[in-house]
Amino acid sequence: MLSKVSVHLEKLSQKCPAIRRQFYPNPLEGRDRTGKDDPLMEDSHSPVRGLIHKYKNRALILLTLNCASYCRFCTRRRTVSDVKAGILRDEDLEQIVTYLKGHSEIRDLIISGGDPLTEPELLRKALTYFSNLPQIKIIRIGTRLPVSNPRQVSPKLLKVLRLVKKQPLYIGIHFEHPSEINPETIAAVNKLRKIGAILYSQSVFLKGVNDSVSILRELFTRLIEIGVKPYYIYRCDPVKGAHHFIVPFKKEVAIMTRLRKELSGLAYPIYVVDTPDGAGKVPVPLNFWQWNNKSFTDFADNSFRIE
Repeated sequence: MLSKVSVHLEKLSQKCPAIRRQFYPNPLEGRDRTGKDDPLMEDSHSPVRGLIHKYKNRALILLTLNCASYCRFCTRRRTVSDVKAGILRDEDLEQIVTYLKGHSEIRDLIISGGDPLTEPELLRKALTYFSNLPQIKIIRIGTRLPVSNPRQVSPKLLKVLRLVKKQPLYIGIHFEHPSEINPETIAAVNKLRKIGAILYSQSVFLKGVNDSVSILRELFTRLIEIGVKPYYIYRCDPVKGAHHFIVPFKKEVAIMTRLRKELSGLAYPIYVVDTPDGAGKVPVPLNFWQWNNKSFTDFADNSFRIE
């Protein structure tokens, strides 16, 4: 995966090693022989270019493979930053619409990438297509732009997002560390709130970045204070090149157990493992119960061991 770091993050990384670790290449990436290129089996659930349909009533649209900055732990390392694969074309969007019309059970669309907010014109076309489909009741957009390059949350982009009128617009912002919540990012978040978007966050457990009670307590507390609901925190996917980010499982459970004692329900996210075969995000039990922390089953009753 290519390296790309915005000026905004470059400045933050000079003061915060945890931010630098997320975005700058590490020699350990090339030594990882344990991970998978496509750990969530997205490629095998892609009936048309740019669309992933793993769950019956919702679909994922990968609008672009571009980001304002590239996270080194990205589960789509195999494709993100691939200049040959590029972005979706008009004919791709038309094929996606045709597929959606043929699958009326799909009511919820998640637009992701890459980062779809880095391509306002393409996003405008996509939202025009998708928001006019009667079957689509929810539109979600996954982004890290308010963190990686908040100045790009521009009037032009906000005008595009306002195209979603018939459905509620949910925007999931990827946050990993409290230092990412700064005046520039807060200003971008406030702009998104003012257009009526419902904001939530997604995070990933990362060794050397946020694998402590104090860091995550501050992160989740500050997120809820700026109007972003902490939604998910994931165990890092076993993607090739990211093994050095993986936190010991028992440590993650201990951290989340402690945080559940200290945070309100509103500030506490769901802690999940995104199952390797793509069969769902399985909630992880906490240490309030006696349970087998060496294995689990997914939504399709497949068994997996926790390393």
